[in-house]
Amino acid sequence: MIKKFWAWATATNTREIITLLTIVLLIRTFGFGLYEVPTTSMETTMLCGERFFADKLTPLFKSPKRLDIISFNAPNYTYSTNPVMKFIQEYFWGPVNWTKRVIGVPGDKIHGVIEDGKPVVYVNGQKLDEPYINKYPLVKMFKDDPAIAIKRAQQQARSEIARSHIDSRYYPLIVEQIASSSEYALTRSYDPSKSFEDQPFYRFADSRIFKDEQGKPLLIGPGTPLPKEHSERHQEGNNYWDGTDEYYVELDDHHYWVMGDNRLGSWDSRFWGPLDAHQIRGKILFRIISRDGTDWLLLDLLKHPIDFWARMRWSRFFQCMH
Repeated sequence: MIKKFWAWATATNTREIITLLTIVLLIRTFGFGLYEVPTTSMETTMLCGERFFADKLTPLFKSPKRLDIISFNAPNYTYSTNPVMKFIQEYFWGPVNWTKRVIGVPGDKIHGVIEDGKPVVYVNGQKLDEPYINKYPLVKMFKDDPAIAIKRAQQQARSEIARSHIDSRYYPLIVEQIASSSEYALTRSYDPSKSFEDQPFYRFADSRIFKDEQGKPLLIGPGTPLPKEHSERHQEGNNYWDGTDEYYVELDDHHYWVMGDNRLGSWDSRFWGPLDAHQIRGKILFRIISRDGTDWLLLDLLKHPIDFWARMRWSRFFQCMH
């Protein structure tokens, strides 16, 4: 009798747990989502280390509006040809989610041009007012100890010269290119009116900042057009884009044009074209917390129990997004 009761209770508990997990999974997938920002593409609207609440339900029934901030599946992800596996990848376990701002909605004509040396976006013939664009310059900094990074870059440069039979006179240039690549360096928004200790967005170590010959931080000013030397033009009828700030698209009834607020640090529609509406997963509504760091919260707290709290950006907690 006891064995039968125990078997019944175990089976009942198992069913309840499975039912509860299924409900949680469905709510998490189709109801709401929590996102952490891993990149700088939306600075300074969204900073690395911030967590956001997203509405996943509304986009299933209502199309995003222009200037909404949305989350969507990474457009460069390769899905399985198996329909069941593809569905699982799209909604449960597949590509990472990206976050950008909607600039163009179905039916819009989007035209990016350079006017007076600065990028400008026209939507249906009208210049778009964009107060949300990052107004701060970007500064480049080493991820780790500069001496170690440069030593590794030198080793890579020597290997590259030997492998590709490059003239050794280009060694210093190759070292510089490697050391400043995303493997060793990153860019962050920087307020030149404040000291390194009083920066409003991120912490900066003076020894890791890329500087000019006068010892001043090398800055990329806001409004600087993206370079053209590595651009590759993609054209479909009248539509074209090439990874620069000059493009033209006429959006059909299921495509959007999305861009990051940090135009100098965002890999967006300018590089890979219109976003398919089917890939949109949510609308970002609310900032929950803001922390200068990208480790998991609990792991970061365990590793740095005191400094963890000092890196909190308390003034950015609990804010609605727009």
